[in-house]
Amino acid sequence: MANHSQLNFQDASSPIMEELMGFHDHALMVALAICSLVLYLLTHTLTEKLSSNTVDAQVIELVWTILPAMVLITLALPSLRILYMMDEINEPDLTLKAIGHQWYWTYEYTDLKELTYDSYMIPTADLPLGHFRLLEVDHRVIVPMNSTIRVIVTADDVIHSWAVPSLGVKTDAIPGRLNQTSFLASRPGVYYGQCSEICGANHSFMPIVVESTPLANFESWSTMMSS
Repeated sequence: MANHSQLNFQDASSPIMEELMGFHDHALMVALAICSLVLYLLTHTLTEKLSSNTVDAQVIELVWTILPAMVLITLALPSLRILYMMDEINEPDLTLKAIGHQWYWTYEYTDLKELTYDSYMIPTADLPLGHFRLLEVDHRVIVPMNSTIRVIVTADDVIHSWAVPSLGVKTDAIPGRLNQTSFLASRPGVYYGQCSEICGANHSFMPIVVESTPLANFESWSTMMSS
């Protein structure tokens, strides 16, 4: 959950989000090095006497051609690695189908018998004390912790986007198409997200709440919901 005046990402709660935050810090360090070099060269140029020496400088031309290519490689290789990690889904422990509507979500646990429900935002007037305004829902997504969850995302009307920042998940929900992603919640907790694609007048009022629980609690909840 984001805090007031927070400048960085939300705390990572999945291995993928930890990798994304690490790559973000890596890219910032590369950008800081480039800015420092450019600032030094500008300062040096402005403070030193101008020279009209135009001798051949093949070495410096070689350096400023190869150096940017090396910088791009240092950014591209970790980025491609994370992209392949995000796209890889090996033997998920649970499959969840999320269907976007204007303006609520429908969830189907395809591995469990007859476990389907709609998830609406709780209006401010009905919000229990201590809950988050515009973020709390009447039915949360309950998943077991330390389990690979495959999420199949689609939409019933217009384009939506199923996004939970602290889990490193953001997938477009497109009518007539099935997109999939996966996540693994590394600790118990409640994680908040929202539809991240402008989908109409009430786009701001279809939040996503994922609750990660121990496996025993998840089994008890799924049994109660299926009965």
